Amino acid sequence: MSAASAAMFEERAEPGEWLSLALAVLVHVVLALVLVFGVNWQNRPPESVTVELWEAPQAAPPPPVVEPKPLPKVEPPPPPAPKPEPRIEKPDIVEKAPPPVPKPVPKPAAKTIEPKPKPVAKPEPLKPRVTEAEKRMREELAREQASLALDRERQQIAEQLKREAAQASAAASARALDGWIAKIRGKIRGNIVLPPDIKGNPEAIFDVVQLPTGEVLSVKLRRSSGDPRYDQAVERAILKSSPLPRPDRPDQHRRELELKFRPLDPV
Repeated sequence: MSAASAAMFEERAEPGEWLSLALAVLVHVVLALVLVFGVNWQNRPPESVTVELWEAPQAAPPPPVVEPKPLPKVEPPPPPAPKPEPRIEKPDIVEKAPPPVPKPVPKPAAKTIEPKPKPVAKPEPLKPRVTEAEKRMREELAREQASLALDRERQQIAEQLKREAAQASAAASARALDGWIAKIRGKIRGNIVLPPDIKGNPEAIFDVVQLPTGEVLSVKLRRSSGDPRYDQAVERAILKSSPLPRPDRPDQHRRELELKFRPLDPV
């Protein structure tokens, strides 16, 4: 290797090395100074504070209160004594005493009659004003009420007439039924052959079933008279009387009849 190349590879000193070293030394010196001065400043004794105390002047006491002395009472002077009047001697003159004056008798006080208070007339209540429309409405309402009352009265009369007609019809039907049953009983009674020696007037009741033509379908004894001979005689008479009399109107026909018989009934 040549000398030139060896010189190229020699170690060279850096240019800022001395400057950095100087700065490091300066920083350490400054830090040491700060520490020294800081410790000395903290160890400085505290400054004393001087305080002067002053006594405040006391307030003067209030003056004593002087009570006023009471004034002496002044009594009024006593009134002067009255002078004695001179006595005048009167002559001895005998005078007659005047007659006694009668005392006036007090008259009874007249009774005062208090006037009776007049009755106060009560004010009449104010009548509401009725307009023409209200007047017409009232008139129409009165007419409607009168019409309704008339209709109710007519309905009541009609119902009464219906009831009377129904009662009359029922009475007529009852009379017609009684007359028809009387005809049947009369025909049957004419065919009864009474047995001898019947005691009393016993009653026998039979249920009879018939056709609209009057033909007897069945005869049944509901209640016996107590005499079998009389019961049998009545039953034979019912069967013998078939066909039975028919009613005057077909609507009065009864399929089932209840017939009662007594031996002493008139034929």
